[in-house]
Amino acid sequence: MVKFLKTGKAVILLQGRFAGRKAVIVRVFEEGTRDRPYGHCLVAGLAKYPKKVIRKDSAKKTAKKSRVKCFLKLVNFTHIMPTRYTLDVDFKDVASGGPDALATRDKKVASCKAAKARLEERFKTASSY
Repeated sequence: MVKFLKTGKAVILLQGRFAGRKAVIVRVFEEGTRDRPYGHCLVAGLAKYPKKVIRKDSAKKTAKKSRVKCFLKLVNFTHIMPTRYTLDVDFKDVASGGPDALATRDKKVASCKAAKARLEERFKTASSY
């Protein structure tokens, strides 16, 4: 079988709290782990999308509207719908911990901040192609 769920692939979550939200695959665990003996992946997604900015907004308001709220989640393959798009953002520092990146609160917060920084940087450069 062809493995098309690769790092950087844009997906839509189908189940759970973030159902319908867009996310990006950060790391894939094809064979599973000891805790999760099924195929799953670590995704970084957008919990709150940036708002539309108009010309008359002040710099402060523009900065506030350009914020991104991010989440990290381990998701079963059956609960994601892959899209044809890929995102060329480097999430190496987010996935550096591996499956235990979400084990403790401190590691999860640090990883989430790193993912947020990457996604905000990508949004502000406006390089969508």
